Amino acid sequence: MKLAVSYFPLSYSKTVLFCGFLAFTLSLASSCNAPTPKLVEEKEVVEVPPPKMKYGYDLNQFQVVYKKIRRGDTFGAILEANGIDYPQVYEILQAIKGKVKVNRLQIGKPYTLLYSQDSIPTPYAFIYEPGVESYTKIQLRDSLFGEKVSKPIRTVELQAAATIESSLYETMIKSGLNDQLTYYLADVYAWTIDFFRLQKGDRFKVIYTERFVDDSISIGIEEIKAAYFEHNGKPLYAFKFESDSLVGSVDYFDANAKNLRRAFLKAPVKFSRISSRYNLRRRIKFYGNRIKPHRGTDFAASVGTPIMATANGTIEKASYSRGNGNYVTIKHNNIYQTQYLHMKKRNVRVGQYVKQGDIIGWVGMTVLTAGPHVCYRFWKYGKQVDPFKQKLPAAKPISENLKNQFFTAIESLKYDLECIPFEPDFLNTKRIADHHDTTQP
Repeated sequence: MKLAVSYFPLSYSKTVLFCGFLAFTLSLASSCNAPTPKLVEEKEVVEVPPPKMKYGYDLNQFQVVYKKIRRGDTFGAILEANGIDYPQVYEILQAIKGKVKVNRLQIGKPYTLLYSQDSIPTPYAFIYEPGVESYTKIQLRDSLFGEKVSKPIRTVELQAAATIESSLYETMIKSGLNDQLTYYLADVYAWTIDFFRLQKGDRFKVIYTERFVDDSISIGIEEIKAAYFEHNGKPLYAFKFESDSLVGSVDYFDANAKNLRRAFLKAPVKFSRISSRYNLRRRIKFYGNRIKPHRGTDFAASVGTPIMATANGTIEKASYSRGNGNYVTIKHNNIYQTQYLHMKKRNVRVGQYVKQGDIIGWVGMTVLTAGPHVCYRFWKYGKQVDPFKQKLPAAKPISENLKNQFFTAIESLKYDLECIPFEPDFLNTKRIADHHDTTQP
């Protein structure tokens, strides 16, 4: 037998043997004193999704089916098609009687069926949404009930700024703004700016409130709080202010507390174009190019466009003639009188009192006209004149005892307007505050 020979020095070998023995001894002692390790059984972690609440239900607990009302659909027919027989349908109808109405479902409107995640194939609830502001909920199992639920409405204060390139409406669309803002701005400046003569480069800033449901669906502009419009290089501020709390009179005033409203609107129709102006030396080719004075202002608009009274007054005439077609004459006072020609239909009667902005008829083309329009005529002291060349009276100003209150109220609004930039990279709608005006469940 051959012995294995170590090439290590003897002293080194002894040291190794001693250390090995010591390590073995310690490990033995340690293993004897240590507790026996227990096997830990790994448990599967099941993630529970957070509740997805809608219509008062956790949708995670249901099978959700979204559909739309089709022609011929009725509430009963929908339930029967989904496994609920007629006796049950009758029982449900009796339970919801007088609480919700489901007899007139509108074609194209969405509805939702919630099915329990069990073996029962019939729906647990029916939700009908005829509009964005509310829905009808009917529970079909367990406790039967029906209710109309109004969604929470949030009013949000926004800022906007834009530069006019063509029309105000097109500018709103291109800037990604709510097109309703067009009409609200036009109402604010209806007496001071001729929107038919906006120039490229005109610009505006506005602070307004808009109402939303579901945080994203707009249900319309609520009000303009303050605005700045630069027209032909001339700046014009507008601030909403209650000038008479007793009657709730609210108007828009400039930075000097002057009322923007005038006794007369600039035009009887919104956002139309002037096709023919007041012209006493107008020549018409149809009449042999002879001078035939035009003592009115023609506003071209599509048939059916509402025609508004430009000022408060009493209907003096509402009739038809071969030259005027359907027409209305309003006596405003002993000084002013206006007339509106070629209506498709009249909406007033003789002796009726109308207010500024009231709809008195609709644009048409009765008698000989080149196209649909309203011919607007204006009298001052019994003489027909060009309304655009008249210095029309302003509305009631702010009383002296309210002026300090007005200047205090507009101080922060004016500062905010001045801070809104016109740069192209500005986000045209910038949220600056949130207000909850309705929080219905």
